[in-house]
Amino acid sequence: MSFSTPIKPAKKARIGLYSIGLRAYWDQFPGLRERLIEYSVFLEKKMSLSGEMFNFGLVDDEAEARRAGEWFNEKNVDLIFCHSATYSTSSTVLPIHQICKAPVVVLSLQPTERINYGKTTTGEWLAHCGACPVPEISNAFNRARIPFRVVSGLLGLDYTPAISLANEVTKDRKEAVRAWRQIDQWIRAASVPRNLCHSRFGFLGNTYNGMLDMYSDFTMLQAQTGLHIEVLEMCDLDRFLKDVTPGDVKRKLEEVYEMFEISGDSPSDPIAKKPSEQQLDWSCRVAAAQEKLVREYDLDALTYYYHGAPGSEYEKLQSGFIVGHSLLTARGIPCSGEGDMKTAVAMKICDLLGTGGSFSEIVVADYEEETIILGHDGPFHIAISNGKPILRGMGLFHGKQGAGVSVEAKVKTGPVTTLNVTQTGDGNLKMIVSEGESTNGAVMTIGNTNTPVKFRGHPDEYMERWFSEAPTHHCAVSVGHNAELLKKVGQLMNIPYVIL
Repeated sequence: MSFSTPIKPAKKARIGLYSIGLRAYWDQFPGLRERLIEYSVFLEKKMSLSGEMFNFGLVDDEAEARRAGEWFNEKNVDLIFCHSATYSTSSTVLPIHQICKAPVVVLSLQPTERINYGKTTTGEWLAHCGACPVPEISNAFNRARIPFRVVSGLLGLDYTPAISLANEVTKDRKEAVRAWRQIDQWIRAASVPRNLCHSRFGFLGNTYNGMLDMYSDFTMLQAQTGLHIEVLEMCDLDRFLKDVTPGDVKRKLEEVYEMFEISGDSPSDPIAKKPSEQQLDWSCRVAAAQEKLVREYDLDALTYYYHGAPGSEYEKLQSGFIVGHSLLTARGIPCSGEGDMKTAVAMKICDLLGTGGSFSEIVVADYEEETIILGHDGPFHIAISNGKPILRGMGLFHGKQGAGVSVEAKVKTGPVTTLNVTQTGDGNLKMIVSEGESTNGAVMTIGNTNTPVKFRGHPDEYMERWFSEAPTHHCAVSVGHNAELLKKVGQLMNIPYVIL
């Protein structure tokens, strides 16, 4: 087993699919119905790479539409793709979505980049006129107050059906590539609400005293995301600590050496030293207890903070948190520090999308490079690390009680996206998304994660725009430019979003 093997594999989104047509066509144009079904099978096969597929097949009248709506309800789908395969009346589409309330995306995907004008028959044209009914369908959805989205482009076949009179090999054309990028993003985005509404988030200890931006109503979080919050006590973790065996510690130490580089003393900071054997042993012992806690309570994410009275057992216990929480984050259980539950949600969203999601805040601006350093003293996501993260022994944790081992790391150089989940004055969640570039600029060697990021515009301009959106001061850093993907998550979850 690798340290990156998920403790709880994510659920795939349940995706509904159907194609539309006009029943009167089938007798008039032999082979058309079978041709459209072939396109539908192609869509199903390609979509199944990202989602769990439920293909109803061809819907060609109002009665069949009602059966499809009931069928999609039975399958508990998260998202439905309506493949506009040829002309169909809007009355063939609307009943499906009046019965099944899952979000809908209409696919207007033409099979060929250009019809064969000299040879095309009416039947051939009808196989390529999927865009024709989309305005009518859009109007019906709008008047029925049903939200919808449309993806237009080319179907993207890698062969030409025998019946076709035109070239249908379009998989490499930009119109097909763009359309399938959008489709894949919708499927990946749909996995987020499915997983969140089946998730258990642990809240261990309390929120850092005085950080008012991080305080949230647990009922609000469950109401708007579907996740369950399990309130945990330090004595719960202490109970599992007592059950840790030498074998458990040995296994954790093996994970640590696989995942981290063990540092020497920091060249610049006198409180950042090479971790001692005792510090590593304690961190591994606590890490074993943390995994037992996660498994016992079936957690999907965890946020934590505990101050502890000076010299107390719980102060010593919390001083060993960072290594174990980084190990958990690497295995699909994102852990956010300082009791920041909203950022745990942001980290989980990024992790579900396969883009990482590391706990961060603004560290400092570099006006020479026009970058902003993002990082924290807490857990780091190994999947997005620029090389092996480094472990350093800390003589103290700044602003907190105790001392222990911390993670020093940098996010991979290249495109990155930050996701901030904040709470507005009217009690609603809000997503703030920013795309930038992680650079290979200089970083500090103080036992913290820190990554220089160049955002669009000058650092001052960016920070003023970000601050004006009233963010929580923490965010999740993910790799790749993911604004469009996160926008789809916001739309599917009915969470307002801003892209800076």
